[in-house]
Amino acid sequence: MEKEYMLEAVKEALFGIENKHGGPFGCVIVKDGTIVGRGHNRVILNNDPTCHGEIEAIRDACKNLNTFDLSGCSLYTTAEPCPMCLGACLWANIKEVFYGCNRKDTEDIGFRDNVFYKMLDKNEDSMPLIEDHKKECKDLFDKYIKIEHSLY
Repeated sequence: MEKEYMLEAVKEALFGIENKHGGPFGCVIVKDGTIVGRGHNRVILNNDPTCHGEIEAIRDACKNLNTFDLSGCSLYTTAEPCPMCLGACLWANIKEVFYGCNRKDTEDIGFRDNVFYKMLDKNEDSMPLIEDHKKECKDLFDKYIKIEHSLY
């Protein structure tokens, strides 16, 4: 059954590359044996660097299930999720991720995910992260806590 889901992710990616939407990245999200979300890379189509296949599929699944919590869902994607997509999977509470090609395969076809992994390792070549205007931001956080809100 898992092979069937991965083949659906491949179909998503193929549609995207044939229509010049973006890279060869397709994804489906499955809950209880049913595909609840689909997505493929739409970076070029939307002129938006965040429109990765996993992000698109998460958005689709959340819309279809009317929730921001995808607990109990599995994600199938044609390539190992980049750090942004992995973060989105964690935020969405995806229970497991299956991927086809690894990060080396992605690098071999010209994608630069490796720069993000280096940054996460706090390499001296990475982009600096600098704390700034903490008081103003902390005041914002304090206000958020005081008003009625839903924590996600």
